[in-house]
Amino acid sequence: MAEARPRVWVSQPLFADIVGRLREHFDVDDTAQVTQHGSAAIAAALAGSDGALVTLNDPIGAAEVAGAGRLRAIANVGVGYNNLDVPALSRAGIVVTNTPDVLTETTADFGFALMMAAARRITEGERWLREGQWRQWSFETLLGGDLHGSTLAILGMGRIGQGIARRAAGFDMRVLYHNRSRLPEGIERDCRAQYVDFDSLLVQADHLVLVLPYSPQVHHLVNAAALAKMKPTATLTNVARGGLVDEDALADALSAGRLAAAGLDVFEGEPAVNPRLLALRNVVLTPHIASASLATRRAMVSLAVDNLIAALGFGPDAGRPPTPVNAGQLKR
Repeated sequence: MAEARPRVWVSQPLFADIVGRLREHFDVDDTAQVTQHGSAAIAAALAGSDGALVTLNDPIGAAEVAGAGRLRAIANVGVGYNNLDVPALSRAGIVVTNTPDVLTETTADFGFALMMAAARRITEGERWLREGQWRQWSFETLLGGDLHGSTLAILGMGRIGQGIARRAAGFDMRVLYHNRSRLPEGIERDCRAQYVDFDSLLVQADHLVLVLPYSPQVHHLVNAAALAKMKPTATLTNVARGGLVDEDALADALSAGRLAAAGLDVFEGEPAVNPRLLALRNVVLTPHIASASLATRRAMVSLAVDNLIAALGFGPDAGRPPTPVNAGQLKR
């Protein structure tokens, strides 16, 4: 009797031609339409699976894998993985992978674009035009802030932060950054970036961009006290994770004129958005699409598929997935 093939669960509809590569090695349990899976549904899907291909929409921790005795690998489509309780999954002997690098430049493009849109009031101007208000134009209508010659402050100087810093050179911006640790001198030189402490970053920023990973230790790092240190003419852009920002404190600052504008691609309760932010005109809101170019999203899914195939012991990289999060599990 032929040995049963391993089974993998694909939690969301992704690119069919890329996901189809899984069928060379596994029986695949597809999800036909975008679904907000509850904990019980995830647990049921994982119970009979050897591996899973999941997205940021799919929270998985100890409860979801408690009955998944066969589960050996979870491949997350995304560089961030705060949807996964990695310590709990590691204790269960499950390899976790993510998709870094392939989205760096696309996300840096978008972060810079979102910052520009906030500073120059682009979406506010489009809304004003569509409402038929152009006849009320004056010389001081929709005055924004310049990027050229201004100070760009980057909080979190990993690959994406470095990509944003490199783009700033074309605008002759002064680049400051704060990170858990200072970058090597050569990278600082390439990025034309200067390391400063957190408070100095806030005080000097004309445009603050958040690109640091989320963890409980940095929850609401940008809170009322941090925002009070920023210039009233400054902007805040977040392409990292919503939990980094106290959204009510941000809404207070924006509505009171203590901060000029914000550009937000991520939100603490997404897909729900704080209604106070929705009501403000001086905030640009986008639905977590910083990596959403066709080429990049395909590359992310392709890397996730490679990871899952390898983590389950198949393909040219069998046993060596390209981008493990908890690499220690591979040695068990």
